[in-house]
Amino acid sequence: MYLKAACSDIPVSRQRPRLDRCPSSIQQRQGAGTRVQPSSPTSCLPGSFEASRPREQQSLEELLHVHSHLFQASIQPTASMVYRNLGKSGLRVSCLGLGTWVTFGGQISDEVAEQLMTIAYESGVNLFDTAEVYSGGKAEIILGNIIKKKCWRRSSLVITTKLYWGGKAETERGLNRKHIIEGLKGSLQRMQLEYVDVVFANRPDSNTPMEEIVRAMTHVINQGMSMYWGTSRWSAMEIMEAYSVARQFNLIPPVCEQAEYHFFQRDKVETQLPELYHKIGVGVVSWSPLACGIITGKYENGVPETSRASMKPYQWLREKIMSEDGRKQQAKLKELAHIAEKLGCTLPQLAIAWCLRNEGVSSVLLGSSNPSQLTENLGAIQVIPKMTAGIATEVDHILGNRPHSKKDYHH
Repeated sequence: MYLKAACSDIPVSRQRPRLDRCPSSIQQRQGAGTRVQPSSPTSCLPGSFEASRPREQQSLEELLHVHSHLFQASIQPTASMVYRNLGKSGLRVSCLGLGTWVTFGGQISDEVAEQLMTIAYESGVNLFDTAEVYSGGKAEIILGNIIKKKCWRRSSLVITTKLYWGGKAETERGLNRKHIIEGLKGSLQRMQLEYVDVVFANRPDSNTPMEEIVRAMTHVINQGMSMYWGTSRWSAMEIMEAYSVARQFNLIPPVCEQAEYHFFQRDKVETQLPELYHKIGVGVVSWSPLACGIITGKYENGVPETSRASMKPYQWLREKIMSEDGRKQQAKLKELAHIAEKLGCTLPQLAIAWCLRNEGVSSVLLGSSNPSQLTENLGAIQVIPKMTAGIATEVDHILGNRPHSKKDYHH
């Protein structure tokens, strides 16, 4: 179960290496992509013809020096994002993504949202997730405004949204063909985008036949409104049914499932979804790696007024924290903090890296309310190599909730 994910470290640098003290003539030639020829006396700095030769030589040496630095920058490892395939599709996504649930359009200002997206993008994050229901559509609007303002290349981004709850009318919700098409059009208008990369069915819909759902998802993909589709909070059986329908009618199957996954929520991602990953290629985009903030340790002494659990819509979270199980979880977190200390990381970083140790997890969505929190969570990248089988066993021993998979049984 603790197989290390096959992923590649790709150095990411969105800023070009600085060309310190590079003569403007050299920069111009380099930028134009032309071959550098020996300069004529008139192209050199003022001086006699005899003086031009050493200056020519100096310019060429500086140019070679610049190219040498550029070459070194291209091969030397930097603090880099890790990329994985989305399920077994060919789409490469950053193993850490930024989610907009609760935060965008609600908990944080538009300015903070822009800061978070900028930090994420400049750190190599390419996956940004939202939904039509988040803050009544405001999250999509804010996300789209930021992308437009920053002038980021659309091709460098993986934008995902989710459909199910679109409006108050009976026809503005569900996964029927009408709402999938109209709902996605609405999302694209709010985000000012021509397409999303993945559209998710935000929950199962017992009122709509599976064939209708798969046909509608295939339609929006064929129309260029989305590149792929996935599921969110679907059971393994429902995902398998969608795959079977797609194969039966030559339609497009889902590529991934969005699932809750953290220290205290393990069964589905560790026992049900691995089989789907190996059999039909469905990967996992996991959310809430810190269990809605519980794993940060901030609820150790109660519920802070500025926390999510203090908000009215999240009364259920407050009750969960204050329950007997909640107190037991806090005790386990204190023990897990010792492992984090041993690895030289924070507890949230340990929790996120622990999620990424799973080979079927394509990406973990982070939800942050301030820049320092996001920067800390992105640091989990450095902890992934430290998540050895021994560390995983220590974590299991403390949690005491490792689910049994088929591999655990010997026939």
